[in-house]
Amino acid sequence: MSDSIVKELIEAGVHYGHRASRWNPKMAPYIYARKKLIHIIDIRETIRGIIRARKYLTQVVSGGSLVLFVGTKRQAGATIERESLRCGMPFVSERWLGGALTNFRTIRSRLSRLEDLERLRASDEINTYSKKMQSSLNREFRKMYRNLNGIRTMNRLPECVVVIDPNKEKNAVREARKMGIPTLALIDTDCDPDTVDLPIPGNDDGIRSIELIMRQLADAVVQGSANIAADKDKTAPEKPAAAETPAETPAEPPAEETAAKEAGTETS
Repeated sequence: MSDSIVKELIEAGVHYGHRASRWNPKMAPYIYARKKLIHIIDIRETIRGIIRARKYLTQVVSGGSLVLFVGTKRQAGATIERESLRCGMPFVSERWLGGALTNFRTIRSRLSRLEDLERLRASDEINTYSKKMQSSLNREFRKMYRNLNGIRTMNRLPECVVVIDPNKEKNAVREARKMGIPTLALIDTDCDPDTVDLPIPGNDDGIRSIELIMRQLADAVVQGSANIAADKDKTAPEKPAAAETPAETPAEPPAEETAAKEAGTETS
């Protein structure tokens, strides 16, 4: 990666880990040093993780699969929503619903209820209910919208789940592993890298750090979508050229007429 990206990582504080007393010994290969009771993450390992993650995500999206972004902690929610919308992928930024992966059909059925509530609120039919019932329906809508709106476009299970802080999103990681879905995560020094398939060591609490990593991953998804569009253009059949109209050739006279002419010439 370019030196400018490395500089951005350092300025965003991606290399700052947790206090040394909170570290997970399995993170030792990703730790560069210990400074004033704080572990410093090896920025080279962060860059390796980003490169592998970008390559993998581009490959997944180029194959037409979905990527689910998960980050419900306060520092990550807004960034997850913004970058997921930018790259057109489903996301969970408020609360992970148990069974979102392992009980996917039931979650999809709840989306139909959300759509029914949206239609009800958009029409005058809601005015036929009592004020208490209207309040109850509006409260139900707000709760369902907050929890389900990000995954309403997820019409099938994702090929990969991207997580910010697997300790916070342990339920999502557990469900993904149970369903055999690869996980990619931004992990800090207090995390267990063995719980995810592709770790990106870095600060998972800093807003700037999360924004920078998410921007890199979302760019990889955008690149994968661009590859799909390019492949479609290559395989699109070319329009056939307009067929040329052949020049009209004089019709040959019938054989009987020709013979009669020849006979007339001989007798004359």
